[in-house]
Amino acid sequence: MTAMLAMAEHSTHKVPVLLHPQGGKLESWSQIYSEKTQEETIPVIVAWQLNERMYGKLQGMNKKEMAEQFGDEQVQIWRRSFDGTPPDGESLEMTAKRTIPYFEKEILPLLQAGKNVFVSAHGNSLRSIVMFLDNLSKEAVVKLEIPTGDALVYTFTDKGWSRDGG
Repeated sequence: MTAMLAMAEHSTHKVPVLLHPQGGKLESWSQIYSEKTQEETIPVIVAWQLNERMYGKLQGMNKKEMAEQFGDEQVQIWRRSFDGTPPDGESLEMTAKRTIPYFEKEILPLLQAGKNVFVSAHGNSLRSIVMFLDNLSKEAVVKLEIPTGDALVYTFTDKGWSRDGG
């Protein structure tokens, strides 16, 4: 939703087109063969690797429900530690093991080619990528807050990353 809302306000007024590079019918059916139409669109790539952290048996629970079932302290460990794993879920460390390789393989080459890339993802997916970009330790990343709806803008040059406004 965030990506679509942002694209609706994009200055070029190009039409966002969802691309599914995982193969199969979704990928083949999203192909555009008209050069004219391609010029009027902006690709939006759907990538499961940028999905939010999987909370396993906590999925769908609010903080109060979690605390009632598992206790405040345990919930806090699962939610905010780097390597604490909720039952049948992912830790932030595990989330980073899928988001960072995706970033390096799929997004970084686009930046190196001079392209602008807008990444729309959830808090923990973004925290793991920011950990990589800002070279944060596992102790520092657990304190990192990324407010919902706030844009983080990074500039990439041959000298590395810089966060605009920060």
